[in-house]
Amino acid sequence: MIASPPLALYLHVPWCVRKCPYCDFNSHEAGAAIPEKEYVQALLADLGRDLEQCPDFVQGRQISSIFIGGGTPSLFSPSAYEAIFSGLQKQLGFAPDIEITLEANPGTVEQEKFRGYRALGINRLSIGVQSFSPEKLKALGRIHGRDEALHAAEAARSAGFENFNIDLMHGLPGQSLQEAVADVQQAIDLGPTHLSWYQLTIEPNTVFYRDPPVLPEDDTLWAIQEAGQELLAANGYSQYEVSAYAKAGRECRHNRNYWEFGDYLALGAGAHGKVTRDGGVFRYNKTRLPRDYLAAASTGKFTASSGFVRDQELVFEFMLNALRLREGVPSTLFSGRTGIPLSAIEARLDDLRVQGLLQAEKSRLACTATGFSYLNTVLEEFLAD
Repeated sequence: MIASPPLALYLHVPWCVRKCPYCDFNSHEAGAAIPEKEYVQALLADLGRDLEQCPDFVQGRQISSIFIGGGTPSLFSPSAYEAIFSGLQKQLGFAPDIEITLEANPGTVEQEKFRGYRALGINRLSIGVQSFSPEKLKALGRIHGRDEALHAAEAARSAGFENFNIDLMHGLPGQSLQEAVADVQQAIDLGPTHLSWYQLTIEPNTVFYRDPPVLPEDDTLWAIQEAGQELLAANGYSQYEVSAYAKAGRECRHNRNYWEFGDYLALGAGAHGKVTRDGGVFRYNKTRLPRDYLAAASTGKFTASSGFVRDQELVFEFMLNALRLREGVPSTLFSGRTGIPLSAIEARLDDLRVQGLLQAEKSRLACTATGFSYLNTVLEEFLAD
């Protein structure tokens, strides 16, 4: 039997000003107007439908964190989020110390809007900067410039956000080691409590996939990774996950819940959820296109697909998340979150320990430094047959 893990909530806002050429997220250009009021109503109807059909989703648990992603959630007004939170709290309990994160793009930043978000209880921002180089921002199709990126961080702090993340990419088209390190240094100078720093990857169904840009050579990418990590560590940012670096006590609680295989409700077009119910792990996702999601407010058909995860897939999904954490997780968490005895995978674990890819300490599931560098190789051992 699986014990009920912590419960979070992911809320998706699918609109953005312009679709970036590297983006494979469920985001859609907003056009002349966003149906903000109608979408808020749909989100709350979506939750009501979930709880009506599956009352065991919550099981008396409070929501420990909310992450509002997109798209560009900062396109919505503070009044929209006031209505959302009011509706959520009528159906869900919020933990007293709940973490609420909202993604914002510098090109949509207004300081007064930030103040409005903060007054509502949103206590963490994630600002999608990606680069401070005007040339690289243009290559990435971003709508903001360097000055707007700098202003966004200052606006967040002025609005009362003591806790904010900067999203930064490296390995950008034509990027040199010096340019990548300069981006990291500029981000550090802005004083965020958290940095998400990750390499640009070319994903299917994107403009970059159809027309690939020239990216740095592997040697340059490796040098960027090493130099950036050294700079972040020297400035007090600890790498606690593959692409996440935080000041002490400022790790993203919502994302840690994912990596520790906690539960999360899903609201919004294309949102994915995972809940523990009926002794198993149940996954579901919502209809993807905004127009279909809005139409579901009258039909009640918000969910596109759902079902329990079979054991072999569950093993891989747990490891895919847990081993992203630098320190890993307690070994007991595996059976606690999946309901599968650890003995079922002990032989594979021992083999990885012999290879020096997993730490020898059996009380934890964690990669060695070598295993962390070759994480995909480690994860291949847990792929479903």
